[in-house]
Amino acid sequence: MNHCDVLIIGGGIIGCSIAYYTSKSGMDVAILEKGEFVSGTSSRCDGNILAIDKDPGFDSQMSLVSQKLVDDLSKELAHTFEYRAPGSILVCETDEEMEAAQKWVDRQKAAGLPFRMLDRQDIRQESKFFADDLLGGLECATDSTVNPYLLAFSLLDAAKKFGAKAYKQTEVQAMKKEDKGSFTVETSKGVFTANHVVNAAGIWAPYLGEMLDLSIPIQPRKGHIIVASRQQHVGSRKVMEFGYLISKFGGKRHVDPLTEKYGVALVFEPTESQNFLIGSSREFVGFNTKVNNEVLKCIANRAIRFYPKMADMMVIRSYAGLRPWTEDHLPIVSRVDHIPNYYIAAGHEGDGISLAAVTGKVIEELINGKETCIPVEPLRFNRFTERVLAR
Repeated sequence: MNHCDVLIIGGGIIGCSIAYYTSKSGMDVAILEKGEFVSGTSSRCDGNILAIDKDPGFDSQMSLVSQKLVDDLSKELAHTFEYRAPGSILVCETDEEMEAAQKWVDRQKAAGLPFRMLDRQDIRQESKFFADDLLGGLECATDSTVNPYLLAFSLLDAAKKFGAKAYKQTEVQAMKKEDKGSFTVETSKGVFTANHVVNAAGIWAPYLGEMLDLSIPIQPRKGHIIVASRQQHVGSRKVMEFGYLISKFGGKRHVDPLTEKYGVALVFEPTESQNFLIGSSREFVGFNTKVNNEVLKCIANRAIRFYPKMADMMVIRSYAGLRPWTEDHLPIVSRVDHIPNYYIAAGHEGDGISLAAVTGKVIEELINGKETCIPVEPLRFNRFTERVLAR
């Protein structure tokens, strides 16, 4: 039987970050992954640490703290992870979007974030590939990008150096809370006991929750990404359409029925190797990760609308992943009050890479009873049950 202080279940970037911060604080840590490490959502996404698409206030402040932590990690970790901080932009198609963008920038600036509006001329300077009719957009100067795979493995490697033990192909099959306060966890590779358990299983977090009669309100939300090869330099940094915000937060857009149906909005991201990631889509289809060609066509058409010359570029591959969605678009990073020493760190939807560092730090602070680096009230697990009662 293996015993540890902290048992983390889930070997994606969130679990790896928690393993890093908890083992660094001197705790005896083990991390379990049912398949290969970083083989789920963290391997099927882009690599942004963004504030530009966060609601002004708590959401964007949380992202800024995470950006600062990732900058620190780029100096602390032994392995590099393609970290760059070029900023990012949102582009607007209509006068209506430009007005909404101005309000967004005003709110973000009032919250102290480095946002500014861009006019038609600024957009031209950003890339000669942009469509001529784009009116402008907005910029967030602090946004950064990483290779999610490399960041997760860098965190995991550092955690192992601090003494953390990592077990892959180790699926949790049952869990119970013992009278004396510890947990017994049965897995496909034997029994583990722990003083603290962290559920960092992403889309599978509800399945683990059921083992302790917990109902965790997370659903898988599917997203597609196309990888295109670079023939010419299209752009140096992350670009999204303003409609991405409307799609993310469930607003109404003036787009064709298929674009609306699949929640497609332009996301363009150059990688270190100078290929491009092009997205994105949002749909609820259970745990289905099969690539849907109709969605890919829709994403490609959307990209060509903003970058007409991209029609000639070559697609290398495409993939689909599942994002752990919550109804208020905030993750659950929380202790569970009625199960002492049980923690949830899941439900980040498309922000898992953005918020991995701050999530790892907060869980370590909660376990060690420290003051947290961000307010944790909005991330509490019981916010969902309280809302049900309030209705």
